This record gives sequence, C-alpha cells and structure tokens, in this order.
Amino acid sequence: MKYELDKNRIPQHIAIIMDGNGRWASERGKERSFGHQAGVDTVRRITSECTRMGVRYLTLYTFSTENWSRPADEISALMGLVLSSLEDEIFMKNNVRFQVVGDIQRLPEEVQQKLQETMEHTAGNTAMTMVVALSYSSRWEITQAVKAIAADVKAGKLNVEDVTEELVSQHLVTNFMPDPELLIRTGGELRISNYLLWQIAYAELYFCDTYWPDFNEEDLHKAIASYQARQRRFGKTGGQVEKEE
Repeated sequence: MKYELDKNRIPQHIAIIMDGNGRWASERGKERSFGHQAGVDTVRRITSECTRMGVRYLTLYTFSTENWSRPADEISALMGLVLSSLEDEIFMKNNVRFQVVGDIQRLPEEVQQKLQETMEHTAGNTAMTMVVALSYSSRWEITQAVKAIAADVKAGKLNVEDVTEELVSQHLVTNFMPDPELLIRTGGELRISNYLLWQIAYAELYFCDTYWPDFNEEDLHKAIASYQARQRRFGKTGGQVEKEE
C-alpha cells in the first residue's frame, strides 16, 4: 500500500526504538546475534530512505544502559556488530553525518576509537545527521545534566533562578539537535524504555508490531502518514491551532 505524504510536513527529527531483533531471530531458530545483524541491514535501508525524504535527524536507540545486564556473549556480539557496521560507507554515499550519544566510556576502547573516527570522517556531511544512542539511558543523561548544573551553582557560576528548561536542555547530550517530532517503536511493545524522556515531551508516538529486521520503507511511510494525520496542539485547543493555520 502506498501512502500519500505531504513533502512539506516530513518530520525533521525521527527517533526510533529498534525492537524485536532477538525475537525475530528466535522465531527462525537462530541465535539472537543473527537478528541484530539483520537489524543492521534495516538501519541501512531506513537511513537511506530518511535521507531521500528530507529528514534532518534520525536517532536510533542501539544499546541502552540497562542492556549491560544482558548475557556477556550477546553484548560481545553487539559490540562487534557496532564495529563492523561503522565500516559501512552508507554515511558517505548518502552524505550523512554520524554522531553518538551515551555513556561512551563504558564501551570497549576499540569501539570508542572507531566511533570517534567515524564522527570525524563524516563531520562535513550535510544531508542528514544519524545519531546512535549507545550505552544510553534518559535517566543517566538527566542525572548527568543535574550534576553539571548543581556544580555550576555551587561554584557561583549560576544562580538557582538561572535554571530554566532551556538551560537543562543545553546540558543534555542531545543539545546539538532539535527534539524529535516523531518517535517510532517497532516490535509490539508499548513503552518508551528510558529513551529521550525529556526530549519527547511533545513528540508524536507511533507503535507497530513489526520486528525491526522486517521494518521497511513502506512501514516508515505508514508511520509518517500517521504523524501527518494528527493535529499537534502543544497545549492549545484544536480551534486555536486551526485558526493559526
């Protein structure tokens, strides 16, 4: 099925919780790592399509702080997959800038080095920024921001009255990009899982049952069509929004 999309209302920042890799593999009698590998192929396709459509930021929840509690062999396979996927020239082919957010210091040194190299290699790309949330959780991020602000207040660099929503946003690791307009979660779960909690305050949420390895361009279009069919009120009444439009 084709979805007629308004090219002037494509969300500029889409965040995705890429869920279902392990279940997708298990249903095929494969190891969970097989599903994660298939998920990388989906990342390539969706990144290319987002770039083509004019999305400016694509943020992908790749590995959460809580995922460190998973079996060691799965974590090792995931780290290896991160390394191999960063070899992909999709960034240069699609003119995509690469960024990473999260508690990077917990990652293996070789992964940290490869992330840094990829960010430097793609720094001049301008079509879209693809952001990988790696060893990330929103509560960790907000806690770090609170600590930094408290330290500045203690040092006399800030007054308590200076602490605003804008100041908090500036201290988040995502301060280089706008908040997401659309959050997509695949895999059938109906929760946010500690992802961009501050940033998605007014994002439109879209959940689907499709496992991430099966999520394709048509699924992306369907999510954007759902987004475009909604009235974004930001606390106003529907009548106010219609009048402004």
